[in-house]
Amino acid sequence: MTFSDLLAGHRSSCETALLRLRLLAVGEADAMPPSRAATEVREATNAVIAEADAAGRAAHAASSDAAGDVAGETFLWVRLARLAQAADQAVNAARISDGNGLRRHLHRFDVLARAMWAVQDAVYGQVALSRPAPRPCANVPGCAGPASR
Repeated sequence: MTFSDLLAGHRSSCETALLRLRLLAVGEADAMPPSRAATEVREATNAVIAEADAAGRAAHAASSDAAGDVAGETFLWVRLARLAQAADQAVNAARISDGNGLRRHLHRFDVLARAMWAVQDAVYGQVALSRPAPRPCANVPGCAGPASR
């Protein structure tokens, strides 16, 4: 099993959350109270961030030169921080009922999430996993991974 196989599992686990965010962006959030919209956005973005973080940690741990791969780890961490920032901005927009801002921030979040997967696949895609992969989203509330079903 390569990291690409593991990454595919993490990606599929967060597709439900990304779909939920797309529905919120096209106007579903406008029909609910701001506090509920903000909660929905926060839960869905947290699920995506948890999957991206778990995939990054698994990739780094599986890499044969993980101890010397500080640059790769830092690069992935910076991308994860950008993803978290976009999530915070989307939650704030939902909280103040800024529909245009919410759509803009959720679109940015979606683009950054997809870029995160692409970067992880490019950096670690062909790394062979030498030990069993951790279960996606184990003990992560709100995560759509197999551990919470």
